[in-house]
Amino acid sequence: MFRGSIPALITPFRNGGIDEKALVDLVNWHVEEGSHGLVAVGTTGETPTLSHEEHERCVEIVVRTAAGRIPVIAGAGSNNTAESVRLMAFAKSVGADAALVVTPYYNKPGQRGLYHHYRTLHDAVDLPIIIYNIPGRSVIDMSPATMGELAKLPRIIGVKDATGDIGRVSDTRIACGRDFLQLCGNDDVALGFNAHGGRGCISVVGNIAPRLCAEFQEATLAGDFARALEYQDRLMPLHRAAFAESNPCPTKYALSVLGKCSDDVRSPLVTVEAATRERMEAAMRHAGLLN
Repeated sequence: MFRGSIPALITPFRNGGIDEKALVDLVNWHVEEGSHGLVAVGTTGETPTLSHEEHERCVEIVVRTAAGRIPVIAGAGSNNTAESVRLMAFAKSVGADAALVVTPYYNKPGQRGLYHHYRTLHDAVDLPIIIYNIPGRSVIDMSPATMGELAKLPRIIGVKDATGDIGRVSDTRIACGRDFLQLCGNDDVALGFNAHGGRGCISVVGNIAPRLCAEFQEATLAGDFARALEYQDRLMPLHRAAFAESNPCPTKYALSVLGKCSDDVRSPLVTVEAATRERMEAAMRHAGLLN
């Protein structure tokens, strides 16, 4: 069910609130452009600044609008285990296909604490869980050994690996087995990630170029790495521009250029500077998204 290009969907804002019409339109656009799935309210969706009510509303809108046409993975991570259980239960109640659960940030639990956190979530809610391992944001790194123990549980189905370490894919295959789903969390290394055994990417740039990212993923999963490399060359400037400033600020600017939503972000994030706007527009032209 989970493969290919799965954009980590932005949350569009207007006048300080969620732009629900833009969100619905974005989901429909992704379906039309060939995205293989969506993540609702992950980090790219600015979940740290959403209220619980807004978080749940976004998940509900995305699931309802996707209407089974593509799978929806609901962000349900927290550094509070009980809160994460609640978010997972809500995602289950509205029909999400899985939960994406980040390793608990700020608390800095050890490996035993990580195991206990995910085991508690697994036992509390009947919903598949994808671990989100992103040491750069959470300041902790789940070891392949700990992931291997969690992989023995039937509803711990995979990982979004944002370590940037391509070799980790092979380590995880050995620890967790070949059927354990590995999704790349870094657009720029998704080509190598899939060559090592990954099956897709939870993508930021997929927000901007959904069709190109979907076709790129299809090429890698078909083993056509020569064709995939051609897409990589077109997309790489976008990968770089999307992180020229804090994610998702450059991505929201790109979507505003495409007329999909405003570039509004919530404090402490701010809209991008002129140099980033120019860099993003140049990257979009390079990818063939602008004339």
